[in-house]
Amino acid sequence: MKIGLRVEVATLQGALEGVPRLLKLFDEYQLRASFFFSLGADRASVGGGRWFNPQQWGYRRRTASLDLPKVGLARLFTAPPVIASRAADLIRSVSAAGHEVGIACDDRLAWLADAADADAGWTRQQMDRAAKVLRDITGEAAQISAAPGWQLNPHLLAWQAGQGLRFASDTRGRSAFLPVLQGVESGVVQLPTTLPTADELIGQPGISLDNLHEFIFSESRHLLPNGHIYSLRAECEGLSQLSLMEKLLVMWKGSSDEPLTLGELYDALDLEKLPRHQVGWGEVTGRPGYLAMQSLPLE
Repeated sequence: MKIGLRVEVATLQGALEGVPRLLKLFDEYQLRASFFFSLGADRASVGGGRWFNPQQWGYRRRTASLDLPKVGLARLFTAPPVIASRAADLIRSVSAAGHEVGIACDDRLAWLADAADADAGWTRQQMDRAAKVLRDITGEAAQISAAPGWQLNPHLLAWQAGQGLRFASDTRGRSAFLPVLQGVESGVVQLPTTLPTADELIGQPGISLDNLHEFIFSESRHLLPNGHIYSLRAECEGLSQLSLMEKLLVMWKGSSDEPLTLGELYDALDLEKLPRHQVGWGEVTGRPGYLAMQSLPLE
């Protein structure tokens, strides 16, 4: 079974501390992954809105054992650092090591809060900023993107098509597809996340840090047409839960699975036979709110 690795880098700490650890781990196991960076102001690191959203309290209590990065009181009154300006060399090193580098967005906190209902102008501004920054850093135009928190809108699909992206990974689902949302059809292939994430599973009945890797591995045993995609976070699997990532790699490698980039999954597709699917909204156990989901197939 092929296992695509979708790495979201959401904060400056994740970029500067989590990414180097993941790079070292992936190098040890001789594999490559796809990294997607939020590139603008890291408002989450200084106590931005969603840290104090009451809807998140239950989630944060349940995921406390993951030891995710926390906001210090002193940081509530400081200006947010800009990820791209502090992590440019790091981003270049990811690409130089043979991994795929793509964009998530400009301001992740704003994206999580507003993207689902945002208009075309707001969406273009977010994505144009991120695309320009990545081009300035790497010298190349972005070819891939992944929406933070699986939050999207039809204007994002239109933007991706206009940029001629190779593929995107903005949804949850079971197989590669061409997306249709609110009448907007895109020829940019969606590679959906298929596996539950660490923060969705932890704290569920019978699941602890000791056996979390076993549950994720078990889910990856289900056969899917194009393989699986596991979404990990530099702030989780790259920091306190690096051992979780290594356990998964050991189990996947031991079962003759093939962890790889999303681009390698894309290369194995028969693009002429890809189905079109509606994009809908649904809930995932263990994660608050609604996520963009692969929905009904279209003729």
